[in-house]
Amino acid sequence: MTEQERNHQELQLKIDRYGDMLFKLSFLKLQNVQDAEDVVQEVFYQYVKRQESFAGEEHEKAWLIHVALNACRKIWRSAWNRHRSREEIWEQDCKALSGRFEEPVPGPEESLMNEEEKEMLFRAVNALPVRYREVIHLFYYEGLSVREIARAMGRKESTVTSQLTRGRELLRKLLKEEYDFA
Repeated sequence: MTEQERNHQELQLKIDRYGDMLFKLSFLKLQNVQDAEDVVQEVFYQYVKRQESFAGEEHEKAWLIHVALNACRKIWRSAWNRHRSREEIWEQDCKALSGRFEEPVPGPEESLMNEEEKEMLFRAVNALPVRYREVIHLFYYEGLSVREIARAMGRKESTVTSQLTRGRELLRKLLKEEYDFA
């Protein structure tokens, strides 16, 4: 196997391992499928260009998340993005996302939740302010620790902890309102 084939195979393994996580994180931040896919592509482009090696797997994952969040911020701040209709984009993306946020093998709690409850939870998480939505996603959906989230996002651990606490409280209120009116 040539060096180029080995590098290609290694990159494919990284895409398989982290691509879905980066897409979900980007989508939750940008709420647009095409933009999220562009972010993932940009992250792996930066990964290929990177010359230095990583200190370990945790460092590599934190770097990928950090680059993804920076790419999301760049898109979010663009003049083109500010002129698009969020409602229209959201409706298109809900159709395009069918099943993309599902876990491959449902756990015991997931088995009990019906599709309507999953949709309600997904919409509630998306209704959170971005700073809470990011940490909630990384903590619950990606299984990162507070330390890993802090490192990836360039925040203090205490900041991440308080954002998780506030995000959970907001999520609890949103879900309570949904169930009160449902």
